[in-house]
Formats: sequence, structure tokens, C-alpha cells
Amino acid sequence: MVDLLELVLLGSVAGFTIFFGLPVALLGIGDRIRGFLNAFAVGILLFLIVDVFSHAWNLTTASTVLAFQGRGSIGTAAADLVLMFGGITLGLLGLVVYERSYMGKGAEAASPTKLSTMTALGIGAHNLSEGLAIGQAYLGGLIGLNTGLAFVLVVGFAVHNATEGFGITAPLTGLDPKPKVSFVVKVLFIGGVPTLLGTLLGSVSFSPQAYIFFLALAGGALVFVTMLLFNTGRRRYSSGLMMGGMFLGLCLGFLTDLIVSLGGA
Repeated sequence: MVDLLELVLLGSVAGFTIFFGLPVALLGIGDRIRGFLNAFAVGILLFLIVDVFSHAWNLTTASTVLAFQGRGSIGTAAADLVLMFGGITLGLLGLVVYERSYMGKGAEAASPTKLSTMTALGIGAHNLSEGLAIGQAYLGGLIGLNTGLAFVLVVGFAVHNATEGFGITAPLTGLDPKPKVSFVVKVLFIGGVPTLLGTLLGSVSFSPQAYIFFLALAGGALVFVTMLLFNTGRRRYSSGLMMGGMFLGLCLGFLTDLIVSLGGA
């Protein structure tokens, strides 16, 4: 039986640590540190791309191989492939359409606030799939406030989301004037609240097809956002600074994912 209050608490703890990125946007820092944080955000996003695509593709290939071997449904395999590539298309090209319609062109489209908003949208799509994983684990009785696994799994996601908060706020660092607190809260809310929504949706029933689609959607969106951030940083900062920040972001992404894996997710 699903305890709604317990479920909301688990999803909130996992998702809203993204607000740890709030102070970063409000700090007065130098241009080189700002460039490093932007590169660090790119590293985190690169890890997320690898992470979400690997999960989605593993599910897709599993059903396809079973169908090829005559031990699974051809219809299911075809549906998984369509959802995989359809999700990538919608996530990647959908943000292209969004950028052209609402973000302006040229320098206006690459402004710090626009970059932060686009990053929040991409990470929000990813966090929806993370929430689905928590909801599924809860539905299967694997986690709950009375289980030790809840600590490892949910805290793992919480640490993971805290790093994503830095990714969202990195473009906003060192601005003069500083960004409004209300704006920073808004973009972090866009990135974090899908974890809670996914947790609630995942606890209702499990659909591998929905999971594949949302992962692919998130992956496509993250590719777009990562290219946008990288191109902006590459024009302003040295290769050494960019690669150093990306390296640390990648390493931190893998380490926080290891914590999640120890929880069995």
C-alpha cells in the first residue's frame, strides 16, 4: 500500500537538494572562476547524457534481442525503438524550436539567464526519470522510511541532484547586477520538482515504454543544453580551464552515481 506522505517525503529529499546551487548564483566571483564553474557544469551534463542514454538503450536493446531470438514480442521491440528515437528527436529538436520561439537569436539567446533556463529544462527532464526510478523502488517494497536502503538510494539521488543545482546556476555566477533570487529559485524549481513528480508517477504503475521515452527525451534535451554551454564557454575561456572543469564535473557525476548504484538503482 502506498503511503502518500512517505512517498512525497522521499521524492522531496531526493529532488530539492538541487537548491544547494542557490548560493552559487549569488556569490560575487571572478571571471575565471565563473568559466571554471561553467565547464564544471558541462562535465556534469556530459555524465548525465551517458547515464540516461545507457539506461534507455539497455532497455531498448533487451526487448529487441528477445524479439530477434523469438522469445519476445516484435511489437514491443518496435515500440521501444520508436519511443527511443522519438524521445531523442523531441528532446533535441523540441528545444531548438523552443529556443527559436522564446529565446531570441545571437547573443540574446546565449545570455546567462537564457542558458540557465535551458539547462534547467534539460535537467528537469532527466530528473523526471530519476523520480520514476524512486517511485518504482517504493512500489516494489525496496525502499521506505523504515528500510536502510532508503538512506543509500534517496540520499544518493539527493547528492546527485545537488551537483545538478550547480550546473543550473553556473551561468549566473559573477553577474553584475546579480540575478534576482526569485529567478534563481524558479529555474531550480524547474530542475528539481520533476523528481517529486516522477516519484509519484512511478509509484502508480510501471511502464518500460514510458521509462524509455522519458530517458530518451532527457538525453536529447541534455545534448542540446551541453552544446550550448560548451560553445559559450569555449569562446571565452582557455582549453585548459574548460577541460579541467569538465574533468572534475565528469568525475563527480560518476562518483555520485556510484552512491546511487550502491542503493540498487
